[in-house]
Order: sequence, then C-alpha cells, then structure tokens
Amino acid sequence: MCTGRVDPSHILRAFTKGADGVLLGGCKLNECNYVTSGNFHAINMVLFFRKILGHLGLEPDRLNMKFMSGSEGTVYVDVINNFVQRVKEMGPLGQGEGMDDKVLALKLKALERIIPYIRLAESERLRVKLPKAEDYEAFYASEELAKLFNEIVADKLAMSEIMLLLREKAHTAGEISQTLGLTPSETSKYLHNSAKHGLVRYAGSKWSYALA
Repeated sequence: MCTGRVDPSHILRAFTKGADGVLLGGCKLNECNYVTSGNFHAINMVLFFRKILGHLGLEPDRLNMKFMSGSEGTVYVDVINNFVQRVKEMGPLGQGEGMDDKVLALKLKALERIIPYIRLAESERLRVKLPKAEDYEAFYASEELAKLFNEIVADKLAMSEIMLLLREKAHTAGEISQTLGLTPSETSKYLHNSAKHGLVRYAGSKWSYALA
C-alpha cells in the first residue's frame, strides 16, 4: 500500500490499541512507484503527527518514517532492528514518559475527537513539497511552523481534553491545570472561551467548572 494512503487515524488507532511505536516504510522521495507523490504526503503527515505527540507529552520518536527501495533488504532489517531497540529504550507508551494511564487515555481520546479537523488542517495549511527529507525536518522544526501549530491545533486539542475531563465530573481550574499539564493562564483562557460559547459553566459554590 502506498504510504500516501496512511491517515492520522491509522496511526492513532495503533497507539490506542497498545502499540508503543509506529514505523512507516516508504519509497524514496522522487522514486514513487505509483507516480502519485504519496511519500511526500506521508512525510508531511508523519512529521505533523510527531509534533502532536510531543505536544501531548509523548516521545515523538515513537513515530518514525524511513525511505528505502524494495531491493534494500539489509537496510530494511537494520531500520526495523534500530526502531525496535529505540522503542524498548523508551518503554511502554505513557509509562515511559511518566504519564498516568488514565491521563494518557484521555489525551488519546481527545485527539481522536479532532482527527477530522487535523486531517483537514494538515492537507490544506501544512502540506508542502520539498526536495529532501532534511528540508521537511527543518520546516517542521521552524518557528513559523510552531506558531501555525499553536494556532490551528494546540487550542483545539486542549479544549477537547478539557471537555472530556469535565464530562467525568466537575473540576476546579487548578485540577484541570494539574491533570492536563496546562499553565494556570492557559486553563483560564480555555475555560473563559468555553464559557463564552456556552460549553461550560462555573459552579461558584464549589469553585469548580462543569459542562453546561
């Protein structure tokens, strides 16, 4: 299957089903077997998803992509062995990062809820075609991309996490900050915006917030 057909939901499903790492192997850039440039689409998606993993507090190296040809059997073996070794070094997903299992499940669920939006954002605002893999890595490490990421993903993801957390029970702003790893100012901003749109309400007697 062409790597261009791999969707963010496929990667997320692997992690939610217990995978500790995901590796994509694709044709070398400019050597697409199907003349669709699917591998260019795939590297955009993978690097974008790595940014999301880092934002969630997970190790980006749990997702990787390598380019190789069908004749490079030894390269394939080395890539697999090196990736498996790296995943073992990181440990189980979440546990290796010191994240509580319940928090991990909540974050992955919150990400699942905005996958359609992420798919659209990646294809329409972040997808670029560059000549070399190194150029993609430089682009996704740039300040320009970081600003764009915060603008189109970070806020949506944080709001999704907060909504799921409040669905369980009411929480104070401090509890939300501590559970989700947000700063007090970030939490205040998200709660204020949610309240303005009628999504949450403030239970003053309990100093907590609940779903509206």
